[in-house]
Amino acid sequence: MFPQIRPQDIADILIMTFLVYQLYSWFKNSKALQVVMGLMFLGVIYFVTKSLGLFMTSWILQELGTVLLVLLIVVFQAEIRQALYRLSLLRNLFEHQESTVRLDLLEFSATIFSLASQRTGALVVFQREELLDDLILHGVPMDSLVSGSLVASIFIPGAPLHDGAVLVKDGRVALASCHLPLSVSAEVPQHLGTRHRAALGLSERSDAAVVVVSEERGAVSLAVDGKLEAIHSQAQLHERLTSLLQPLSREAERVGITRRLFANFWPKVAIFCVVVASWFLITYRQGEILSVTAPVTFHNLPENLTLTRSYPDEIDLQLKTFSNLVGSPKNLDIVVDLDLAKVHEGTNTVQISKDQIKLPPGVVVVNLDRSLVRVTAEKKQPKASVRKR
Repeated sequence: MFPQIRPQDIADILIMTFLVYQLYSWFKNSKALQVVMGLMFLGVIYFVTKSLGLFMTSWILQELGTVLLVLLIVVFQAEIRQALYRLSLLRNLFEHQESTVRLDLLEFSATIFSLASQRTGALVVFQREELLDDLILHGVPMDSLVSGSLVASIFIPGAPLHDGAVLVKDGRVALASCHLPLSVSAEVPQHLGTRHRAALGLSERSDAAVVVVSEERGAVSLAVDGKLEAIHSQAQLHERLTSLLQPLSREAERVGITRRLFANFWPKVAIFCVVVASWFLITYRQGEILSVTAPVTFHNLPENLTLTRSYPDEIDLQLKTFSNLVGSPKNLDIVVDLDLAKVHEGTNTVQISKDQIKLPPGVVVVNLDRSLVRVTAEKKQPKASVRKR
């Protein structure tokens, strides 16, 4: 039977597609994604062995999965913390502040190409939306304005702070001589040195923009989103940094949203298909009919009446679940709660409607054995007053 699709199911699929794609885009160039793919493969083997009745193998895989999950949290705690930070919708309300300091990116671009012409290595990190405190190690505090002369003096060979990266945060030089995480991607070319691997490593783990000057080749590169882009001129560097660091107009933001929606189209389609297939697997039990006996309770009985008799005390229900994740209705507290507000003295017949049956989400009533409950009510006897002697 083809599962019934509700509006909640469509929202469920879209939300999971968004979350899975975000996790994929954040971890695609890291070892975490490879480990997760290995765990998914073990999960497939577990379900296959369990369905085939290989009890020992499925039990070992189940226990092994629990241990590996704990190890994942310990080993990749930095990546998990960064992912949770990216998912936080409130961070823009509390942390996003418009920088009052305007960077002179034209002077900075000229300084970078001046260093490149002298074959002087340089590594400059521009923090954007995401914090880099957990990714950057050591560093000497500076808190200085960004100027070409300052950047050039820091990276002079033999200078005390030339070894490492410079962090530009909120329009100011915050740290110098920083250590960045190196990229572990196997796709990084062998001829690239430590500076380029450090730039790629940070851009893989955050939204930072990192400018690199090669000491051996005198080439300028820009690392963003785990990709290294060759920069051939001052104008090109100025244009790229301006687009990355300065706020966009509303029209540009609309174009940016459209581009982001259709960027990496085929990975998004593949993830959407995987989520849809997972949804069908999870909801494959939909349509299964279960019989449950539910007690009958009452509320809103008029204050001048008392309930003396009701029949029946229990109702047999036929229920259907929408998902395999919903527990069996036999193990749930299901009650038929009837409203007695319109009951009068004597024998009454109360109609049972499906909205009077308290059900958990994901469970619906298919049928019930009777639609009427007979109740008998009598007037309350007034309490005899006690005369004082």
